[in-house]
Amino acid sequence: MALKDLIVHLDQSERTTARLALAVSLAREHGARLVGVFAQRAHAQKVGVVSTWPSEEFTLARDASKTLFDTATADLAGAQWRYINRGGEAEVTRHFVDLARHADMVIVGQHEQDNHFAPEELVSEVVLACGRPVLILPYIGNFAEVGKTPLIAWHNAPEAARALNDALVLMADCKQVYVLSVSARLEDGQATCTEVEQHLATHGIQARTEVVLVQDFGIMDVLLNRASDRSADLLVMGAHGSIGFPFESRGAGTRHILKHMTVPVLMAG
Repeated sequence: MALKDLIVHLDQSERTTARLALAVSLAREHGARLVGVFAQRAHAQKVGVVSTWPSEEFTLARDASKTLFDTATADLAGAQWRYINRGGEAEVTRHFVDLARHADMVIVGQHEQDNHFAPEELVSEVVLACGRPVLILPYIGNFAEVGKTPLIAWHNAPEAARALNDALVLMADCKQVYVLSVSARLEDGQATCTEVEQHLATHGIQARTEVVLVQDFGIMDVLLNRASDRSADLLVMGAHGSIGFPFESRGAGTRHILKHMTVPVLMAG
């Protein structure tokens, strides 16, 4: 997949700057169009008993977002800033998801408990419903680039295959790929690791592999720990699968990662 059309979520929070910086870097590297979408909770301004829209607060935030985006993308051809004018959290999220379906990749930020600007369910709904690869940045840390030392969370399932394929464009110049295969049987995990290694080799990417057996509920913490141990700058994983836990609700692992992530995560559903 060529990376030629990117969408980045913008709001009034401090982390917007970090998301935008990475989005601009990716757009510049791949010669992609970048669309910045200002989407946040809307609060009408009340005058007496009448609510007015847009409120002064929203207008100031919207205009500041456009200025920030225009400045950051001054050297990018075809960059475009858009905003979602109004609506409740669900409506704002729905509009953003609709826009995200028309991009090659969507860049959003991990939800922060103290962030009162972005709709709380925006990230999870984008991952679940947009049908595109979603790159999520943690709310702590700066990431000038991603994909140089990725960790691939692999299991033999469609969502993992899609995530791996979507990540190839980010791993073209990577130094080392780590593949962590999650399996109920060691021999099955080793066999699928071999297949993944061979597939990556056809793209000129060398991989180191490890098999982790599904034995308890801590597999997502294992992923995060391995990402830290390997100094990974990107975790690649399928979203909303059970990854081998018949007793775990579908998507529980995705929700855990979205809550506890420490490195950028590329998810595909």
